[in-house]
Amino acid sequence: MQESQERAEYTLIARKPSFGLPTGCPICLPVYIHLKLASFPFHLNFNDTFPDSVTTGRLSGCFLVSISLKFASYVLIDQIPYIESGTYVAYNDENGGVIERLREDGIVDLDADFCSLPEWISMKAMVSTWLAEAVMYELWVGSDGTSARAIYYPDLPWLIGKALFMKQVYVVKQRFGITKENAERKEAEIYKRAKIAYGALSTTLGDQTFLFERPSSLDTYLLGHVLFTLQALPESSVLRLALLEHGNLIRYGEKLKSEYLEAGSSSSVPQFHSEASSSSTRRPSNSSSKTKKQPKREKTQEEKTFRRRAKYFLATQLVAVLVFVSVMSGYDFSEVEVDEDDGFSYD
Repeated sequence: MQESQERAEYTLIARKPSFGLPTGCPICLPVYIHLKLASFPFHLNFNDTFPDSVTTGRLSGCFLVSISLKFASYVLIDQIPYIESGTYVAYNDENGGVIERLREDGIVDLDADFCSLPEWISMKAMVSTWLAEAVMYELWVGSDGTSARAIYYPDLPWLIGKALFMKQVYVVKQRFGITKENAERKEAEIYKRAKIAYGALSTTLGDQTFLFERPSSLDTYLLGHVLFTLQALPESSVLRLALLEHGNLIRYGEKLKSEYLEAGSSSSVPQFHSEASSSSTRRPSNSSSKTKKQPKREKTQEEKTFRRRAKYFLATQLVAVLVFVSVMSGYDFSEVEVDEDDGFSYD
């Protein structure tokens, strides 16, 4: 079994690179790092099917509607990243995520010696909950959405991106139970927990290379968080400023990044992974297009009618998006029912 796994070729499907990181997604990055820390050979492909594959010149009305309906669930409950090898697939939204699935299946396991250590368990819980929630809050509520746009929908027109951003802000506020009345208190709680986590992790790390004797999934999640916070969040970010107060965490991130991410890579040159056929023709270069100009063919009456109807259809979808933006901007978040007893804390 182990021998067949070593012979198999594994491919990690992630979101596009950005911010100087191999992938700009805060969920994809730890999976990439996990495979690197384990020295596990893999190929890296980028998914450009949804929502990044949409280009301004190819928008259709039906696809605009599809994006508006589905985008919110894709950001928070998403199959990306995932790993595939033949018929084997490990999705992010199944069985505790890709890293846990790889451990359960005996493919990549960095935690064999740590799963029973109470301190390790509590540290991992802080990183995967308190710090992950702080990043989510910063991306969608505590910022203008610039970083989120670069990660999830960089190719969409500004108006569509703005509508999707506002929709996701609403979803995140619901998830955290944020209303107009408790917004400041909730924000203070999120940042307070993140600062507590930074302090505990900094104390545990000290001057060591890893948090414990050797790399584990705890280092995977912490390193991903440190690199994303430093490189993807704006300089004015409250979370980024809190992290910068702990010099050893910064050195930890820089050292492991240079040793595992910037050194020789065992993953192949990234390619874009799409459901579309890979046999599509390439656009000719400028030089060839200038030398050979094709005579312009006159459109038929049927083509003119189809083009005119398509314009009308896109116009109606634009109006729908504008109505959506106006409705969401006037939504009263105080109507959301929140159970204040659902919170948790660490002593």
